[in-house]
Amino acid sequence: MRRAITQTQPTAERIRLLQAMAAFGGLSEDTLEFLLSLTHVVQRRKGEYFYREGDPARSMFVLESGKAAMYKAWEGRDHRIHTLERGESFGQVALIDLGPRNTSVLALTGSAAIELTNQHLHQLYKRYPDQYLVLYMNMARDVCRRLRAADQRAFEARVKDTDDS
Repeated sequence: MRRAITQTQPTAERIRLLQAMAAFGGLSEDTLEFLLSLTHVVQRRKGEYFYREGDPARSMFVLESGKAAMYKAWEGRDHRIHTLERGESFGQVALIDLGPRNTSVLALTGSAAIELTNQHLHQLYKRYPDQYLVLYMNMARDVCRRLRAADQRAFEARVKDTDDS
């Protein structure tokens, strides 16, 4: 069940939450206020999905409260790949590559997340084009950091598998 509410926390607290994140680093307070004025908060109960792997994707999320887990399907089973806590973002790959969701995200507890859509980013581009570029660069860097870590884990698993043979 999808539920959205607006402004569950004061804007100043939300701005601090975003400023502490790599994806929003270097963005002005005015920019963050503008973005937050466009967004809404999505709430999920324990056991509800924010989204499922393969779903169409048009947004990213910033976990404002609760815990969630990111899963990847493999051979008919979901495997947890990361536990998300307050202040972590998820779903930004969709805003970069415009493809379907490559993971599922499940609420482990009652959770709330700020949802930032591609339409919100378009509004940001129109109003603050320089800040839009900073945000996209930050998101790309964050995705690249995650890719490097995943590549390292894949390499280590392959080497270990080869060593065990």
